[in-house]
Amino acid sequence: MEIAVVIVNYNVKYYVEQCIRSVFRASKGLRVAVYVVDNCSSDGSIDYLSKRFPTVHFMANKTNSGFSSANNLAIKYAQSDYVALVNPDTLLSETVFRDCLELMHADAEVGGIGVKMFGADGSFAYESRRGFPSPATSFYKITGLSQLFPYSKRFGRYYMRFLDKNAKSPIDILSGAFMFLRRKTLNEVGLLDEQFFMYGEDVDLSYRITKGGYKNYYLPTPILHYKGESTKKNSTRYVKVFYQAMLIFFRKHFPHYTIGFSLLIKMAIYMRAAMALVKRAAGFFLTPKKEVEPRFIVLGSEAMIHQVRELCKRNQLTRKHSFVVASERTAPNGPYGLGIDLSLYTHVVYEMEQFSMQSILQNSAAVASNLVIGTYSQESFVLILPNKVYT
Repeated sequence: MEIAVVIVNYNVKYYVEQCIRSVFRASKGLRVAVYVVDNCSSDGSIDYLSKRFPTVHFMANKTNSGFSSANNLAIKYAQSDYVALVNPDTLLSETVFRDCLELMHADAEVGGIGVKMFGADGSFAYESRRGFPSPATSFYKITGLSQLFPYSKRFGRYYMRFLDKNAKSPIDILSGAFMFLRRKTLNEVGLLDEQFFMYGEDVDLSYRITKGGYKNYYLPTPILHYKGESTKKNSTRYVKVFYQAMLIFFRKHFPHYTIGFSLLIKMAIYMRAAMALVKRAAGFFLTPKKEVEPRFIVLGSEAMIHQVRELCKRNQLTRKHSFVVASERTAPNGPYGLGIDLSLYTHVVYEMEQFSMQSILQNSAAVASNLVIGTYSQESFVLILPNKVYT
């Protein structure tokens, strides 16, 4: 087996389902095995997924052991030349594995590869390539200097926005949402550090890859990353877990900075937590914003359109949606260029049997609009949005 794909699940079975289907599309002609490690989900994930994917290897933890531990379980079990760690809330483009293999085969010094990630609104995710969180870089990040001077090679190194996002380039840190790793490198530098329950494990492993004499690379091959289904980034919990992961990293790799940096980290945690509490309190006292019901542009086959119409009725999605019989051949630019007033809609829903992920992401990235990507597959009969699933 050439590639072992590892997906960790915790109560997001529908996202895992569409992720696996995208992995299958990207695996055509390659020797790939898929491993799903379930971290004690309570939504019947294993039963639901195993019936749909008999060739996938499922592993069930009796407790939620964390992201690092769950990935390591499958990495140790699988026998492969390469390992791809893939988040469940991602959809892969059809060429991603081939592009990664091409670079790995061409340069034996490449230990890890990250790719060009897009959010559901088609915006580029700057965590696709990052610099090492050295004491100076971390200080610029925590104090906000990296936001003030995002393209500075000094102050903006955390997100490396000075690099061309459409060009292959060496980077420091790979994103845990998608990491393509050489097995030989993992054997030499070690697996994910299980001190990191969530967040920080990608930074630590990336750092050890370069310390081991290998290189990390960024490839402009696109994937969709919905981001943060389990943890909202404005929550107190996210702030605490994220900054504590940074503290673990510094204690491990920069122990002589620990005392001063520990104080800075704690100050950042309290400050960000206080801001989250203020926002929550303000939302309580102010009139809460009414949740906007989605309004869809639906692109797909006649059969898919009929199914989505029925789904909208079942879920009482009563706004006037636009249904267009279309495929990648008849509508290569998706909803753009169809003469539809896009400002009236919130989401564009693609039938995955009719459109490739590559074209979906290229279309969304090329046009500045407020349309959020949604997906529907006739294999699952589920409509998936970044923060909502309709069945």
